[in-house]
Amino acid sequence: MQRINKSEFFETGKDGVKAIFTPNDKKIDVIEFEDKTLCCVKSGLGYPAIYPLRETRFEPKAEAILMDLDGTSVHSEQFWMWVIEQTTARLLGKSDFRREAEDEPFISGHSVSEHLQYMIDKYVPGGALAEARDHYFDIVNYEMAEIMKGRGKQDAFTPSPHLKEFLLTLKKEGVKIGLVTSGLYEKAMPEIVSAFRQLDMGDPVDFYDCIITAGQALRRGQTGTLGELEPKPHPWLYAETARVGLNMPFERRHKVIGVEDSSAGVVSIKLAGFSCIGVSGGNIAQAGVGEMCDYHVNGLMEILDIIL
Repeated sequence: MQRINKSEFFETGKDGVKAIFTPNDKKIDVIEFEDKTLCCVKSGLGYPAIYPLRETRFEPKAEAILMDLDGTSVHSEQFWMWVIEQTTARLLGKSDFRREAEDEPFISGHSVSEHLQYMIDKYVPGGALAEARDHYFDIVNYEMAEIMKGRGKQDAFTPSPHLKEFLLTLKKEGVKIGLVTSGLYEKAMPEIVSAFRQLDMGDPVDFYDCIITAGQALRRGQTGTLGELEPKPHPWLYAETARVGLNMPFERRHKVIGVEDSSAGVVSIKLAGFSCIGVSGGNIAQAGVGEMCDYHVNGLMEILDIIL
């Protein structure tokens, strides 16, 4: 992380602030005091939040593991970034539009609306988020229907290497498994259902001890659930999975560990009070939050040596 002198709410040398740090993607600011550390989660939609950033520790054997979906359990990030790209192309009226490589840290791991707002700010100044969301969900609904019928993009959802062996080992060892995603229900569930079908593992709802998504999408004429302003990197999805879904008391958080491949997910796990395992292949290093991970692995099977 790079050291900065001033953030939106704090300034080094004032009100007890010793130092301020921000990662490469500038999605958070870490504010250090003599007796505490705070984390300011910024918002592309105008609603920042400040949380305590506690020291974390992990003591094996794990009693519960919190698993990210996109990029960690299922390789799908390229597909969802493609949908964001297609949405932007519709807003521009240019079917040949292509995003730039530098956009990746800002259109993966966060909420749909934050991804879209970033693209609007960069490529469609003055564009309407509501219109972008309408295009996005039109594309998603069509693509999901096609994929569930065995058509559509063939490489959209691929189980991570050794996912079946890894999950079955956790089950055998009695470790509770929570699946956590910033993805809305209508996009997240087809992913894991598709992966489980490929692995012949049955219904994921029956397999996992808890699945928490970012809720139902809000669309015109429909009701939605809270999910666009409080997903990763906010702590709530991981906190709810552990405390409510898996019934792990906060006092036993040292027996819980999270697994992520995205910068937003790493921050979310740490703010929820858990140690974090960073999986290579995502945007952790690119975003500059690698030092927030307690462990680093190249694949799922390496995790077993850490937690069992």
